[in-house]
Amino acid sequence: MSFRFRFLCVFVTATALLSTVAQSQPLSLKPFKDDLFAYPAMLSSDTNGAYTVLDYREPRDINQRDEVPERRVHAQYTDTSVRKVQQDLLLKTDAGDVRHVAVGKTEGAGVIVLYLHGQGGSRKQGVDDFTFGGNFNRLKNLMAGNGGLYLSPDFPDFGDTGASQVAALIDHYAEQSPSAKIFVACGSMGGALCWKLAARKDTGGRINGLLLLGSLWDESFFASPAFKRRVPVFFGQGSHDVVFPVANQEAFFRSILAKSKTYPTRFVRFETGTHGTPIRMTDWRGTLNWMLSKAP
Repeated sequence: MSFRFRFLCVFVTATALLSTVAQSQPLSLKPFKDDLFAYPAMLSSDTNGAYTVLDYREPRDINQRDEVPERRVHAQYTDTSVRKVQQDLLLKTDAGDVRHVAVGKTEGAGVIVLYLHGQGGSRKQGVDDFTFGGNFNRLKNLMAGNGGLYLSPDFPDFGDTGASQVAALIDHYAEQSPSAKIFVACGSMGGALCWKLAARKDTGGRINGLLLLGSLWDESFFASPAFKRRVPVFFGQGSHDVVFPVANQEAFFRSILAKSKTYPTRFVRFETGTHGTPIRMTDWRGTLNWMLSKAP
């Protein structure tokens, strides 16, 4: 055997080994404006850091951050060039037509994130570059910059019909990106759909994480396929949320850990924050990277 042939064999073997190791490593999203979107100071924590209280302040986190409070964030928080890979689409499914906005790779994505809006919202809320402190623009850029796909759909209700349509959307894009990890973020009343998707055999067996942002709780989760698969769950809640009281969501978070001390769940309480605060303040990159590391 010649030296050149032996060298080639070793090189091919090493390359294959490195490729296998790389494939076994969970995807980690690259930074995007991390300094601007970093969490404010932590006031307290417990449960080995799974539960944290953060120092939210409206004068700083809205009035200083926004050019027009709650309507338009300062320019440095956004990069609107991401609109080049944004499409407004219609998917025809057996459950009905699903209008949705897609940002990033509609085929071959490594990660898929859906945002399900609350009462009175639409698919446009989840792709607005300037509201909620630019946090949706950051999510769009994180997906586009990391070979991912972001979806913001319309749906007719927060019941079974809405869940069926979102499930059909997930099914379609999961087939286009079979290796993608799939995370569903639900704002406010959209959380009803998060729990319904977790309970379904198809989506409950397919999704890899849930994010509840200023949302509600559902004890049927404990009987769901998603819970049995130990799908990571993130809760973000304002302490002054008058729609869904923080105490109820905290109690539900702790009931998950009571069922399993090692269950992958986190709770971030934004002290003095209101109903929409978690959508504005949640650190998408930090949260999704944690979920990617825990995803079944």
